[in-house]
Amino acid sequence: MMLEAYYKKGVIEAGCDEAGRGCLAGPVFAAAVILPPDFKNEVLNDSKQLTEKKRYMLREVIEREALAWAVGVIDNKEIDKINILNASILAMHRALDQLRIRPEYIIVDGNRWKPYHDVPATTIVKGDGKYLSIAAASILAKTYRDDFMMHIHEEFPQYHWDKNKGYPAKVHREAIREYGTTPYHRMSFNLLGDSQQLEFDFGE
Repeated sequence: MMLEAYYKKGVIEAGCDEAGRGCLAGPVFAAAVILPPDFKNEVLNDSKQLTEKKRYMLREVIEREALAWAVGVIDNKEIDKINILNASILAMHRALDQLRIRPEYIIVDGNRWKPYHDVPATTIVKGDGKYLSIAAASILAKTYRDDFMMHIHEEFPQYHWDKNKGYPAKVHREAIREYGTTPYHRMSFNLLGDSQQLEFDFGE
């Protein structure tokens, strides 16, 4: 099924999405993408529905053919300060800040948003499976975040971030239990997934 080209006809529309919201470690990444009004791609879909190979192939297409695209990042320390919902929205705002074309309308995956300057916006639940620009944003956010997690995996291989990308996989939680936390872990999250919380040193 082909996704819709746009939500609002005749305006410069940016699609936004984030990746890494449910992770125990690493930043949240978000992207904003403005596609040409006549953009078509039969493979482009919600990044979760695609293989890794297809995601990276589509990233090249999006970066080449989009009118504008950008990626915003909020690290784990800032997530702990402002909470993950605020961090996800702020990451999308940071992506929008970097677009070389100012959007006239914004469509956002999900159901929560905070106004971005005076640009009107609509939230769309499962929007990454409905609109091309949100799907494109989901692919950029996911692949750039995966690249980051692969990079920090080399620093802390025992957490297997090359496979779980920081999500609460069993092997990730077992590694936290065995080795403790890293500077990339989100200390405000329930890292062990049960009542046995780690003792955190907040004195730094």
